[in-house]
Amino acid sequence: MDTSLIVVGLVNVITLTNISLILGGTLLGLFVGAMPGLSATMALALLLPLTYNMDPASGLSMLAALYVGASYGGSISAILLRTPGTPSAAATVLDGYPLS
Repeated sequence: MDTSLIVVGLVNVITLTNISLILGGTLLGLFVGAMPGLSATMALALLLPLTYNMDPASGLSMLAALYVGASYGGSISAILLRTPGTPSAAATVLDGYPLS
């Protein structure tokens, strides 16, 4: 395996545009995940049309950050309010709420 290919890939991904899209996707994902009734899949479906005119690395970075942020954000309302924000956080209600 050639390590120069890894360096070229990292140079293409780590740009100011991609970092800002990752930050924005994570913050939006946290908001969507913390809102009960909204899921990560719904957020991905709503933001997919925005990625059509983007560079593929930028679009995939934003969508991946959105999904991870929504998955984490679902546990916030599950632990604090005993209402899972996303379906994947339903089991977190059983253990997280009594521990808080």
